Amino acid sequence: MEKLNCIMYQVIHFAAECYPIAKTGGLGDVVGALPKYLIKRGLHTAVFLPWYDQKWNHNNPVKHEWHGNLTGANYNVNYEIIKSENNNLGFDVFFVHIPDLLYRPNIYGYSDDPLRFLFFQHAALDFINTWDDKPGVFHCHDHHTGLIPFMIRHCYKFYGLQHIKTVFTIHNGLYTGAFSWSLSKYLPDFHERNMGFLDWSDTINPLATGVKCCDYMTTVSEGYLDELKFGENPLQRLYNETWMKSRGIVNGIDTDVWNPATDPYLENKMTKDIHEFKKANKLQICEASGFDPYLPLVVFIGRLVSEKGGLLIPDTIKRYLSFGQNVNFYILGSGVNYIEDQLKECVYQFPKNSSVYIGYNEALAHQLYAAADFLLMPSLIEPCGLNQLYAMRYGTIPVVRRVGGLKDTVKDFGEWEGYGICFNNASIDDIVMSLYRGELLHKEVEKFKWIREYIIQLNYSWDVAVEKYIEIYKK
Repeated sequence: MEKLNCIMYQVIHFAAECYPIAKTGGLGDVVGALPKYLIKRGLHTAVFLPWYDQKWNHNNPVKHEWHGNLTGANYNVNYEIIKSENNNLGFDVFFVHIPDLLYRPNIYGYSDDPLRFLFFQHAALDFINTWDDKPGVFHCHDHHTGLIPFMIRHCYKFYGLQHIKTVFTIHNGLYTGAFSWSLSKYLPDFHERNMGFLDWSDTINPLATGVKCCDYMTTVSEGYLDELKFGENPLQRLYNETWMKSRGIVNGIDTDVWNPATDPYLENKMTKDIHEFKKANKLQICEASGFDPYLPLVVFIGRLVSEKGGLLIPDTIKRYLSFGQNVNFYILGSGVNYIEDQLKECVYQFPKNSSVYIGYNEALAHQLYAAADFLLMPSLIEPCGLNQLYAMRYGTIPVVRRVGGLKDTVKDFGEWEGYGICFNNASIDDIVMSLYRGELLHKEVEKFKWIREYIIQLNYSWDVAVEKYIEIYKK
């Protein structure tokens, strides 16, 4: 491919999450994989990330690159740039260290989050402003970095970065990062005629700002882009006005991390026979949980919140098992206390057919993907979804609601060349019926085996998705 006009880093990613450093969801997985695959394709790439008080940061070597100071009429903030020396990541990471603002045990959830991410973006650009060789593309992810396209176009101190092109990716449009105009005094100086780029409904809205000011916008699936343009959401009009510079690209998965043949979290790895692989891992989980291994195993892995369909799961389990204990359920995740309590009630009521692990457990997640017959994703909103892609990589059939990226990546087995189970409504009735279809499919041994063999060959790797991003960068 032709080279981009940049001598040093050609593409810089800005994000709040990056696996394995800091992650709460799919954003972290994407930012932890896409740069690595860009480098494989010859693009010199790095990531900028806040320096959090998290385990990875304590256990890996880093070096101190730069000390800087951000000043304005209303602020004086010292920052430090720290660079990762961990070659296992596959790309360089620059951390912005502002002790009072960023160095905290959680990524999000603080009352001053708007200021935290505002100064993260400001400091990152302040450091890049000192480079002799400027990057060709800034790739910004979600509202936490949505002010960067505005800053380099309209803030006086960053006019030297104006030539850099910007791509803005929306991973979850539910969160806009909107904050009061009273905080505008903490932004780098800009002319008042440009205030409209920041404004949406009388607030500063970083998500809207990113969409307005970027050169190109992407979402993490075609289906989700359609939902943003035609479904009810606060920025619907803006998405329609900017459709010419937008594109949906389904996320890839890191096939080095998610490889059933080499997965370090699995005692029983996959060699040639997918069915023996599934049988061995399922038996291990069932023995630990007290399940009958001959029954279908349905798992849910993710956040127990309403947008993921979490409120529907406890009643679905209770209703299904009340009619007959012909399926086993294993739930891994955490979230709303009410949902967690209801799931514990399910285990109390049906101890032989249900199990729940409240919390985050990466090893158990890999083991459940390897063991399960079906993965349940009853999402109300799912911009892309990676869990269904992980599941299919491990021979687990996804049971999904037709929404966002799930609609783009899973085709019902009742259709021509279909391989999953799909339903339309976020209702217990639809989920129960879909699980019943799964139970019947499990009894059709040959068809069930064929679907397993088919889905592990589907290619949703970053090798496919990265080419679409490179095409956009080259524009």
